Amino acid sequence: MISVIVPSYNEGESLPQLLDEIREALAPTFEDFEVIVVDDGSTDDTQQVLAPWAADSTTCVRVLELRRNFGRTPAIMAGVNVARGDVIVTIDADLQDVPAEIPKLLEQIDAGYDVVSGWKQDRQDPFVKRQSSKFFNSMVNRMTIAKLHDHGCGLKAFRAEAIRSLNLYGGLFRFVVPLLESTGFRATEVRVQHRARRYGRSKIGASRFVRGGFDFVTVLFVTRFRESPLHFFGYTGLLLALAGGLLGVYLAIYKFVGHHAIGGHPLLFLAGVLVIVGVQITITGVIGEQINSMRLASDRSAAVRSWSGAEEE
Repeated sequence: MISVIVPSYNEGESLPQLLDEIREALAPTFEDFEVIVVDDGSTDDTQQVLAPWAADSTTCVRVLELRRNFGRTPAIMAGVNVARGDVIVTIDADLQDVPAEIPKLLEQIDAGYDVVSGWKQDRQDPFVKRQSSKFFNSMVNRMTIAKLHDHGCGLKAFRAEAIRSLNLYGGLFRFVVPLLESTGFRATEVRVQHRARRYGRSKIGASRFVRGGFDFVTVLFVTRFRESPLHFFGYTGLLLALAGGLLGVYLAIYKFVGHHAIGGHPLLFLAGVLVIVGVQITITGVIGEQINSMRLASDRSAAVRSWSGAEEE
């Protein structure tokens, strides 16, 4: 069974055409599918538009209404929680992603992949949005194990067990592929069409880039430094302490060779701050390693108890 999740916020104008296109894309090939539209606290006529679709049992459309606008990631996960499909597809409600491309993604799921992401060809977005997306994709590819051309594409397909293995919140859905690949799931991408927006306006504002930066730091810790936090804190602390030490050496030479007073020199204060902060950050990494080692020991202990019990039975 295929479950298509459509997170929607004030996209009432585009939903009828989108739902028709999804049904046309899936009905000829798949007998069993459902479309879950998650109304993310819309303030337009979304509820009125969806009412006849939800009331008609032949449309396979289910409507989930959230009490307020929570954001894209919580809306998608709300749909995932009620989805009945073995494969879950996500698609944005603005009609820029083309539902006719969904079978391409499902072919790759059949080929053995756990997550398939769309790669928007000839992207029909404003210049600033295209360039910021390129920067975002290059940073994610550089700092994580996932290597995709288009991490931000809303058109994705997942095996249900893969997407349900994650506890996504905030804006983490845009990093779903790195998060899944870090836990061993197989990912790929396929080229898909992209259309210009016809109705409404984009919900992406400047604040999203700030929140995205914080989410990116979260993903780095989860994917790269979760098992070894000292590798992050240790390197950072070492660099800061080393910079402070070099400033101290410079000031010593400045004093004893040049015979200058350094008691009120601003670099002396900076050197001291860098060394102290560097040591504190390194200690934070050591504490993180201790906490992580206790967690891993607990996990191994639980695994052994479970294995021993199974053997005894």
